[in-house]
Amino acid sequence: METSAVENKVIGKTEEQGLLFEYALKFLLVAAFLELLLYRLVSRLGMHLSKIAEKYEAVRITFRGLSSLGFMLLNVTSILAFLVISLLLFQKLRKTIWSGSYDTLLIPSTSLLLMVTVAYLLFPPAMLGSVIYNLITLLVLVILVIEYMATHRLWIQRLTIGCFFMGISSWIYYQTMSTGYGLLHIVTAPPLVNEINRFGEAMMVLASILVFWAYGSTPLRTKNKQQRRWGLTLLVSGGLVFFLLLFLDYIVSLYSPAAAHDVRKAGEGIGWIFQMGMGYTFYLPFAFYVLGLICWSYTVIKLVTIGRLAGYGLGLMFMAGYALQLSHLTLLVVLGLMLLNIDKRGTLGKLRGKMKEKVVYQPIEPAFGQTR
Repeated sequence: METSAVENKVIGKTEEQGLLFEYALKFLLVAAFLELLLYRLVSRLGMHLSKIAEKYEAVRITFRGLSSLGFMLLNVTSILAFLVISLLLFQKLRKTIWSGSYDTLLIPSTSLLLMVTVAYLLFPPAMLGSVIYNLITLLVLVILVIEYMATHRLWIQRLTIGCFFMGISSWIYYQTMSTGYGLLHIVTAPPLVNEINRFGEAMMVLASILVFWAYGSTPLRTKNKQQRRWGLTLLVSGGLVFFLLLFLDYIVSLYSPAAAHDVRKAGEGIGWIFQMGMGYTFYLPFAFYVLGLICWSYTVIKLVTIGRLAGYGLGLMFMAGYALQLSHLTLLVVLGLMLLNIDKRGTLGKLRGKMKEKVVYQPIEPAFGQTR
């Protein structure tokens, strides 16, 4: 009876930990999405429409209210990101199903990243602190990507995460080298800094497109008619939208050069908002960004609906954007890669089921003995 009581106590704690992780992760995904819309995008839109806001008081109050709400969501997102990463590290220390082969390197490096993040929130860093933070981030990302390549065998998944890693690494190189040259009072630009920055943006867009092939696509030869119908619908509609946007400028210019000029100005305005909010400069054709958004959105919605951890990971990674200018965006990328590494072991529901199965089985003694 004493052994059974101890086992039940441990099982209860484990189950509670799983539920806390699950709901914190779900709230984090929603909060990160709203923070992206209301803080990083809408607030920049208000800056872009400053003349209209000055003219109409209601517009100014609306944008100010949305920006304040977005700033509150930024704090909520940061707290939830800290919580979920801490829960993952705690489970890895206990050698549960969330443990991996590279935890001896991942746990101390990620813990160091969390501690440095907290320290920099209390004491804002100078240039040297920013360089150190970027190097620690790069170390954590390298460990996570190596673990992903070792545990995932599909070449398209490896290619997707490889493109994403090259994109984020390009931004880290751009940020670190620019800050380092400023720290050393060097006036000249770092070597290939602008070219690598543009290359990284292209890799991020490519990764957002490949995500659909790696995690969200359904073979057209499947016997499930509904899945085949959905796949064909997405393929046809997405292809039409892509080619329409790709040649939109040319088509509109045939109708009216003035309208084509207005379309270009609108595209520049959208690019400015996304550059300030997510780091994308939109130097590539606009159609590629829209295609990446469609592929990423479909994949995340599909995976989250069926409870796959990869859906939450991909959602957080790409919502963080290309330019990791805020510390909570860096944590979202780290958390997303951690979830992708765990996803190989199953869905949220399967994770809870496996945790409950950790009960130690003890055979029940028969009431009247047994034949030997």
